[in-house]
Amino acid sequence: MKSLTIAFSSCLLVSSCQSLQRNPRVTIATPMGNIEAEIYEKRAPLSAGAFLRNVDKGIYNGGRAKFYRVVRMDNQPHNTVKIEVVQGGVDRDTGDTNVPYIPHETTAVTGLTHLDGSLSMARDQPGTANTEFSICIGPQPELDFGGRRNPDGQGFAVFGRVIGGMDVVRRIQKLPETGQYLDQTVPITEVRRTH
Repeated sequence: MKSLTIAFSSCLLVSSCQSLQRNPRVTIATPMGNIEAEIYEKRAPLSAGAFLRNVDKGIYNGGRAKFYRVVRMDNQPHNTVKIEVVQGGVDRDTGDTNVPYIPHETTAVTGLTHLDGSLSMARDQPGTANTEFSICIGPQPELDFGGRRNPDGQGFAVFGRVIGGMDVVRRIQKLPETGQYLDQTVPITEVRRTH
């Protein structure tokens, strides 16, 4: 009986530890379907932490956020280094977010890379990311530190990865666009934590 109690206690302890070690998960809800993502809070604490704070504050809710940009092989004629992503968030130029910028957290620091479904902070100069993010369609190594997509070579900050709903992301990417900007944006109706 004593060994059974110890085994049961150990099982509970292991189970608790495993649940504590799991990465946070979020649901990005859109009219086209939901996108489920795992957020790498421990591996990318600056970027993931800022994203989760935005989620907890409801920054992406209430009709302010949307997917608005799609980059495909056929719509970037002036780029010698081509990528494929869907971009969304709250446009800092039109959305009153009052969200501070995030220090740039390179893939050289985190060890994360731009894989199929990776969530990555959109930015202009390093340290100018805040609410906008991209989702990679296929692996995009040119977005990593040292990649050639951005002339500064600093790459973009990966902070999570889609674990469900990549079919939704791919459908959004195929929508009609003009100059990479969707003719009709796709609202992000809510981003909420699910774990």
